[in-house]
Amino acid sequence: MSEQPRVHLSRSAKPAYQALDAFAKTVRQQAGDAGLDDRMVELVQLHASQLNGCAYCVRVHVERAVAAGLDADVIAQLATWRESGVFTDRERAALELTESFTFIHEAGIPDDVYDRVGGILSEREYVALSWLIVSINSFNRIAIAGRYPVPPRSATGE
Repeated sequence: MSEQPRVHLSRSAKPAYQALDAFAKTVRQQAGDAGLDDRMVELVQLHASQLNGCAYCVRVHVERAVAAGLDADVIAQLATWRESGVFTDRERAALELTESFTFIHEAGIPDDVYDRVGGILSEREYVALSWLIVSINSFNRIAIAGRYPVPPRSATGE
């Protein structure tokens, strides 16, 4: 992998990035209005970022997850959410939908996933969650394409 700097889309096309940022804020507000709590929102955004391999967004959403009250154990269990007992049925539904949206090119949203998630989340929650996943996947692609740096943290955490 080349270490050469890449074009920084958020700086090179500010109006487009500002529109995406406004979209993300609208989607986040819609998620709250639909009753999705900060914990679920951050779990979904963190998991999509992990699935996409976006180190920059993983860093951002780990910090936001901690601010939303998630502890290190819950964050570590995210990679094994199907086997872990730390997630609610609603969170499991959200994580399953996150995977289907993130890998939508493989099988779309399979009927069994749609039915299972729809049996747990309301239509309003499903819609809000879907837009949230679309938003984070967009940001992941921008950060990955630009190879946004994720420097090591200092020993003091700064």
